[in-house]
Amino acid sequence: MYVYLNNRTVPEEEAMVSVFDHGFLYGDGIYETLRVYGGVVFMMDEHIQRLYRSASLIGLNISRRPQDIKLAIYETLQANFLKNAYVRLTVSRGYGPPGLDPALCKEPTFVVIASAIKDYPASLYGTGIKLIVSTVKRNLKEAIDPRIKSLNFLNNILAKIEAKQEGADDAVMLNSGCYITECTTSNIFFVKDGFLLTPSIGCGILDGITRAVVIELAARNGIAVKEGEFTTGELYMASEVFITNTTMEVVPVCRIAKVDFGVGDVSRLLLEKYRQEVKAYAEKN
Repeated sequence: MYVYLNNRTVPEEEAMVSVFDHGFLYGDGIYETLRVYGGVVFMMDEHIQRLYRSASLIGLNISRRPQDIKLAIYETLQANFLKNAYVRLTVSRGYGPPGLDPALCKEPTFVVIASAIKDYPASLYGTGIKLIVSTVKRNLKEAIDPRIKSLNFLNNILAKIEAKQEGADDAVMLNSGCYITECTTSNIFFVKDGFLLTPSIGCGILDGITRAVVIELAARNGIAVKEGEFTTGELYMASEVFITNTTMEVVPVCRIAKVDFGVGDVSRLLLEKYRQEVKAYAEKN
């Protein structure tokens, strides 16, 4: 495997970052995850725009133009002969002596990792995944702005550990007001009383790019969407539940805690429409 590190692609064994990098020392940095279909990076502009937004919110100068980032991504894909791939963009504060002052770091560390991705098994979409409701609360939005896609992921990791300990695939996280936010790496939707419901941005969630595509596709196909504050009680009364993210797309949920759900028509339809959207985007670009 080849990795793009700062200004060039290098073999993975040479892709070394200093132990004094502030991404390693303090989780001081940002990232984006992208998916590549047939050699085309889906929604690349939107992901790069969000990367710049995260950087701005933590006062980090990426020191690269958007077109330079695009070239780095495609250079990494070409070096690894990849057409269908997972791409991880990481930008840390960079190398500097220990200390919290961002001025200690003169240049950011910029990394692109690309690895092959295969379609998830059909059974995942046919039967769904299991979730729990985590006892780990989502970070307060007043403490860490959820618009920052940060390297500091310990909050989500603790929820993921709890899910695995209980034999589930992932966890739904609540905010301090006990309203639903999102799962550890995905947004959540559910169908109730004829509406497609999903937590609003104000609940303290990351505004997922796949989430936005799904909301648009729902509207195009006559499905009424409501964003707002929702409790676990409302979630348990849903007729169907699904999650969304860049790599998994649209995945139904078969169980949350001890409540079972069927794989419903809405999640099936939106998965179909999402894949059609991906195909059309790839052909256009």
